[in-house]
Amino acid sequence: MLQVKVVSVVGARPQFIKCAPLSRQIRRHYDEVLIHTGQHYDSGMSDVFFEELRIPQPDHHLGVGSGSHAEQTGEMLVRIEHVLMDEEPDLVLVYGDTNSTLAGALAAAKLHIPVAHVEAGLRSFDRSMPEEVNRVLTDHLSTLLFCPTATAVENLAREGIREGVQITGDIMVDALEFYRGLAGATSTVLDRLGLAPGGYLVLTVHRASNTDDSARLKGILEAVGEVGLPVVFPVHPRTRHALAGHGIVVPANVVGIEPLGYLDMVRLMGSAHRILTDSGGIQKEAYLLGVPCVTLRDTTEWVETVDLGWNALVGVSPAEILEAVRRPAPAGERPPVYGDGRAGEAILDVLTAHFGA
Repeated sequence: MLQVKVVSVVGARPQFIKCAPLSRQIRRHYDEVLIHTGQHYDSGMSDVFFEELRIPQPDHHLGVGSGSHAEQTGEMLVRIEHVLMDEEPDLVLVYGDTNSTLAGALAAAKLHIPVAHVEAGLRSFDRSMPEEVNRVLTDHLSTLLFCPTATAVENLAREGIREGVQITGDIMVDALEFYRGLAGATSTVLDRLGLAPGGYLVLTVHRASNTDDSARLKGILEAVGEVGLPVVFPVHPRTRHALAGHGIVVPANVVGIEPLGYLDMVRLMGSAHRILTDSGGIQKEAYLLGVPCVTLRDTTEWVETVDLGWNALVGVSPAEILEAVRRPAPAGERPPVYGDGRAGEAILDVLTAHFGA
């Protein structure tokens, strides 16, 4: 094994999923140290993913937890810096667009440690989203930028970022290809919930712009209450708190459940009639699973899903939500715009070249 040390920083559900296939690739050749910031600390949003996806237990669990964006990012920055000073890595690897992403990248850059960003170059062009700010800043701090699509490369070029940019495909494709068969063989979620394939919708809502605004959250639930099908609603802890705080009654056809592990969630989404979400990653997972998506936002970083007709941006208008749910499913094949499931190998090749091996 080369005497190269990579520190990987994760903290939220989507990052655990992306980390799983790439960590396997990295550990074949390099020493990896895994930092879990604690951004997602609920067992259903954290521990279950490490268990199911067979991710090595974190070497450092920072336990930052919740707080304002400034509090959370600042505390992560302080704690990550201490770890990096002790570990003295050759590279810091960050994923996606969360506060953990930005804190890891900024701590590394301040210590003159190269940063590699997985899922670089995504843009919604909506600076009101904290995730958009995190993406832009992280990309401008990074030495290696692993882009899922050509669109991401073009976004970076417009911002003057051309050095270190690589199209690798999307690491989420690797994860989904690896775990989809296992989910189909082992998950009993449809039986547990009494669901028939194609006979229900899946709803996820967690973004602060939707949960903190009672009118927006109420409009979403009013719309899904009229779809005429059961709606399975894995409720994020933030959303559960918001529903109670706003005094919003969940419609009778909406089945609120605790957050699911990855295998159950893949099985649930893959057999749904439609997926309604304000998540970024779930829009892409819906496309990869061949299930039409209705996105409860006005913008998206996954523009290919919209351009190809598999994703409808509707905001929170009940009328637009219902129209999108009821329109015919797209016809034809889904082009492999997010790669062939070998992003981990492509990233490893770039790392090998970077380290001169």
